[in-house]
Amino acid sequence: GHPEDHPRGMMSLPEEPAHLEPGVYIENLVKVYRHGKKLAVDGLTLGFYEGQITSFLGHNGAGKTTTMSILTGLFPPTSGTAYILGKDIRTDLSAIRQSLGVCPQHNVLFSMLTVEEHIWFYARLKGLSEEQVSAEIEHILQDTGLPHKRRSRTSTLSGGMQRKLSVALAFVGGAKVVILDEPTAGVDPYARRGIWDLLLKYRQGRTIILSTHHMDEADILGDRIAIISHGKLCCVGSSLYLKTQLGTGYYLTLVKKEAEPSLSSYCRETDWLGGTEGKGSVQVTGWSLKRQQFVALMWKRFLYARRSRKGFFAQVAPPL
Repeated sequence: GHPEDHPRGMMSLPEEPAHLEPGVYIENLVKVYRHGKKLAVDGLTLGFYEGQITSFLGHNGAGKTTTMSILTGLFPPTSGTAYILGKDIRTDLSAIRQSLGVCPQHNVLFSMLTVEEHIWFYARLKGLSEEQVSAEIEHILQDTGLPHKRRSRTSTLSGGMQRKLSVALAFVGGAKVVILDEPTAGVDPYARRGIWDLLLKYRQGRTIILSTHHMDEADILGDRIAIISHGKLCCVGSSLYLKTQLGTGYYLTLVKKEAEPSLSSYCRETDWLGGTEGKGSVQVTGWSLKRQQFVALMWKRFLYARRSRKGFFAQVAPPL
């Protein structure tokens, strides 16, 4: 869990992207609960950038939801602060809320209102005029694929449709900073893909913070990935950067000729992952596998050798 357990994690943090504007900047944020007994966020400093989706990862209790609750004004910080579009959350919260959108972990929908009425309600809350609201309703209905449900009460929608509407409502009124807490939790693969498409469509010009427990989602959607543990930042960077720095490398599936000795005689003990006598996996550090070595190994010793996959991002996160 801690950065010191995985020394490369903190030593190799990339430079902050200088060409991008930080939509949200968290500075030495601390949150203590229960009269000083529980430290939920511990000196967190982290930037989220405009035009990007940042995947915000951590185990249950790592401090993700607390951090997002502080950004939305639900709790005050114990110390430190955060700046949203350059405004301090301690003093300018009402101004910040005009350009802030939130999708909480659980749907906050009113069972007696229709889909259309929900969009109208949130658009008016954001201060849009009646003309602007009409345009916004059409825009959101088209983007969510829900025009045929415009006059249906939300209680009659499927779980996937309810979740998609909840996510879309966070973007109503042209919100420039959008915080999404597990937006695809509990939805089927089809609805999940629809939510992904929605986020990618709305990413331009916005700062999107995406909390998720799905590693494939973090990998596919996240321009940058930030991982926190016990309220502290473990590592941050692009998916490729983190896989290169912290991943387990490439995987080879090797099948040897019958007359050859055991596969394990050809690699270091620390690299050998085991397998059957005729088959096994050898773990090789990513960039050290030169093409010539690979071809020579394949032709000289083995029936065939196949590089099956570059490590998934899910293989990076568990050691942290």
